[in-house]
Amino acid sequence: MEEQEIINRVANSVLQVFDLEDYYPEGERKTIDISQWLLEGFVLREKDFRASLKDHNWEQYKDCYVALYCSTDAIVPAWAYMLVSTYLQPLAKKVIQGTIANLDVQLYQEILSEIDYAEYKGKPVIVKGCSKKPVPQEAYVMAVQKLMPFAKSLMFGEACSAVPLYKKK
Repeated sequence: MEEQEIINRVANSVLQVFDLEDYYPEGERKTIDISQWLLEGFVLREKDFRASLKDHNWEQYKDCYVALYCSTDAIVPAWAYMLVSTYLQPLAKKVIQGTIANLDVQLYQEILSEIDYAEYKGKPVIVKGCSKKPVPQEAYVMAVQKLMPFAKSLMFGEACSAVPLYKKK
C-alpha cells in the first residue's frame, strides 16, 4: 500500500485567522477604590479628599491601566473622579471610571477601531475562539461588526471545528 502525503488544507486555504489575543494590550491593570478617601467610606469632604490625594503614592500606577470605582453606595460627584484622574494622567497608560472588565472593553474598542480591515476583503475569516489572555466577550461582538463589511464569510472557533456566523450574499 502506497503512503499518501498528508496535505494541510487549512494552511493552503485562503482562510484568514483573526485572533483577538494578538491585539491584547499588555500592561498591568489596577483599580482604585475612591471610598478609601471618603469619611467612613461615604462622605466626601473636599479639603480632606484633596489632602489624601496629595499624600497618595501615585508612582505605583506608572505604565498601568487604571479603573476608578467606589465600592460603597456613596454619591460621588463627577469632579472627584476627574480630580483623581489628574494625578494618574501623567503616569498611567489609561484611566477609566468603572471595572477592570469595563477597562478591557474600552481598550478593545480603541484597538479595533484603528485596525485596517482591508486585508480581509473578499476572504473567508475565522475569528479565533480560544485564548490564553482575558479577551472580553464584547470584543468578539465588536470584531464581527468590524469584519463583516470586508469578509466574504465569518466563522468562529478553530479551522477544524468552526461555527459559521455570516456569509456575504
